[in-house]
Amino acid sequence: MSDTRRADKWLWSVRLYKTRTQAADACKGGKVKLHGDILKPSKELKPGDVISFKFGIITKTVAVLDFPPARVAAKLVPQYLEDRTPPEEYERLKAMKELGPPVFQTGKGRPTKRDRRRLDNIF
Repeated sequence: MSDTRRADKWLWSVRLYKTRTQAADACKGGKVKLHGDILKPSKELKPGDVISFKFGIITKTVAVLDFPPARVAAKLVPQYLEDRTPPEEYERLKAMKELGPPVFQTGKGRPTKRDRRRLDNIF
């Protein structure tokens, strides 16, 4: 196996993104970070690199362990990455699921952009 791999290809091959294009777009959009700095899709990753990215409402942190030869089955993913996401992030996700979707008063209309931002700031 090789010593380095393009970031977008690795993100796709370990199933963090559904397509390689989505992985590249996330990198271009500044949503994926390597050691706290924005990661470009063409950046060569090496074992030991720590990547963080937004996954729904939580920020996942993973470490690169190895590089698969191609896209791997979900069962094989732990061989290639180590999940270093803090437990607080998963607790936040659990709390959000327990709260359920937001309830708005009937007849008031659609939530405004301001309402959406207030909901995003709760978590």
